[in-house]
Amino acid sequence: MMQMNERLEAVNDEATFLAFVDALIADRQTNGESWENNSIEGFLESASSWAADSNFGARQGLSQASLWKKFAVFLYCGKIYE
Repeated sequence: MMQMNERLEAVNDEATFLAFVDALIADRQTNGESWENNSIEGFLESASSWAADSNFGARQGLSQASLWKKFAVFLYCGKIYE
């Protein structure tokens, strides 16, 4: 079974994005205690803060990444960003 970071790295199109979202849902259901943000407000605030702080990933080398990858990272950062 692929780990979340491997699924995130694999995102490059609609199908792999949707597979990542499904994995993120499953991760929340089984590992919710490992998430930094437990409310939708906290999740979206953290994702938005990451986007603002990183220039939507440009400062992390995502400037040439597909929009699918950028949005997957946005969602992932809702889980982990403080």
